[in-house]
Amino acid sequence: MSKSPKKQTAADRVRMVLADEIVRGVIGPGVPLDEASIAERFEVSRTPVREAIRQLEAIGFAEARPHRGAVVPHFTPEKLNEIFLVMAELEALCARLAAEFATPSDKAKLQEVHLACRDAAHEGDIGRYYELNIRFHETIYAIGHNDFLAEVTIGVRNRVAPFRRAQFQSLGRLVRSVEEHEAVVSAILAGDAEKAAATMREHLGYVRTSVDKVAPALGA
Repeated sequence: MSKSPKKQTAADRVRMVLADEIVRGVIGPGVPLDEASIAERFEVSRTPVREAIRQLEAIGFAEARPHRGAVVPHFTPEKLNEIFLVMAELEALCARLAAEFATPSDKAKLQEVHLACRDAAHEGDIGRYYELNIRFHETIYAIGHNDFLAEVTIGVRNRVAPFRRAQFQSLGRLVRSVEEHEAVVSAILAGDAEKAAATMREHLGYVRTSVDKVAPALGA
């Protein structure tokens, strides 16, 4: 792959760890996200901590309280189901358009990132797979050639990104994810719009189920 991953900042590191702990229930609903204690824990200044909390607020993983700092919100299974339903339909539409409008060059890019995902999965490299998985899905958004749809889909995806990252901790999930990707890729390469949409929708359904395995409190 020619494109190297973006270098992780201190704020990124803090955000990702906190988001993962919120997903798994290590940091529960209503718990304050105290800047000073978080900065001490991660051995950083309060500036990246403040930025990390701001980023968590932007995706609904923290709730700001005037003059009192932020707290962890309460995620319900119903709310998560609503978000994933929208996510699945948006991604299905992206896959449909990709099957209809992808050029030979577009298809080659999709195959390239899919193979890179497969290699990372077989190596059991969760961090690498997560980065490549983002690139895989965003490649599908791009080759559908609808910039507005891609923008909206990325916005919703950001809201569930910590959940999508956490699900890869589930036993066997990396390999299963690649198998699900394979079905989507095959449909897109064949130009089968209906199947591309259906397999992508099914893929997101598996993602939602996998989230329950790492965050049982959010199970239906």
